[in-house]
Amino acid sequence: MVRRASPERTCVGCRQRAPAGQLLRIVAVGDETGHSLRPDPARRLPGRGANLHPDPACFTLALRRRAFGRALRIAGVPDASELAEHLQGVDKHDRSPGRAESTQRNPSKVGRPT
Repeated sequence: MVRRASPERTCVGCRQRAPAGQLLRIVAVGDETGHSLRPDPARRLPGRGANLHPDPACFTLALRRRAFGRALRIAGVPDASELAEHLQGVDKHDRSPGRAESTQRNPSKVGRPT
């Protein structure tokens, strides 16, 4: 039996390749004021998607490089407030006081430079 490789995607923030399951898919949702970025953890929303490590550092890099507009092929600067709230919630969950700090690497950050 031949084992298939999992699909790889590139993070729009740090530009590192990783398995698609380790990256958060982002879609642009248009409204009357422009576009807003919406996280798609289930990878089911329609439209073109961009991939991002669920890491605030990658998010900051992507905003600074204006990578979301290019990756999603939209004009202008999209509103990233909903995405920022989602990433803060993920970050707080990862660093909750009940979790013990370990020396093991986080699986979502495997393959990224430290």
